[in-house]
Amino acid sequence: MDQPGLDPQAHREALAGIGRVNWISGIDGLLWRALMTFRLPGESRPLRVLDLACGGGDVAIQLAQRALYQGIPLDIQGMDISSTAVEFAQSRADALHLSNVRFRQQNVLSDDMNCTYDVVMSSLFLHHLSEEQGVLLLKRMSSMAERGILLDDLCRSRLGYFLAWCGVRLLTRSAIVHFDGPQSVRAAFRMNEVRTLAAQARLDQIHLHHHWPQRFLLTWKRPS
Repeated sequence: MDQPGLDPQAHREALAGIGRVNWISGIDGLLWRALMTFRLPGESRPLRVLDLACGGGDVAIQLAQRALYQGIPLDIQGMDISSTAVEFAQSRADALHLSNVRFRQQNVLSDDMNCTYDVVMSSLFLHHLSEEQGVLLLKRMSSMAERGILLDDLCRSRLGYFLAWCGVRLLTRSAIVHFDGPQSVRAAFRMNEVRTLAAQARLDQIHLHHHWPQRFLLTWKRPS
């Protein structure tokens, strides 16, 4: 899915397939609970959240819907390098009449990021990166986050590969996702390697939580 010149329709089908994978993984609920730990007691202004490499925007949209349903102020922005992904995500948000989420095209690893948010998060992006790029990602996320970061991704394991191979074939007909799913697990980091990346990015006192299905959530809160 990272290849340039990918057919837009095939790309959109793959994004929809990944959205179903995220749904069955329950990632929106996990991230929602984690996000709520960053809210201050009695805070009335919206929690400002950036979702990096947001893909088709399914996670950001689900978080925006949860916020509206629970009456919690949230302002979430999704960012992705792909214009197809951004257009796909924004059209879904517009169709749902969501005013608390929006999307834009930008490359977090190379573009100037002169902006700050309360929380910067990313899901299923780290495994696309080299070790050096992973450290850069964590550094850039922490530099933009006034309160902390959330990073969710795959764990490299035999069980994870098996679940990915089976799961993507049950949840989507996209040939792209059928190939990318298992390959993504092969490219993923192990949890001890994630700890090393965080240390190289000078992130102290991170919390790593292993969760279904063979994924992890890294949480870092800026020291007060």
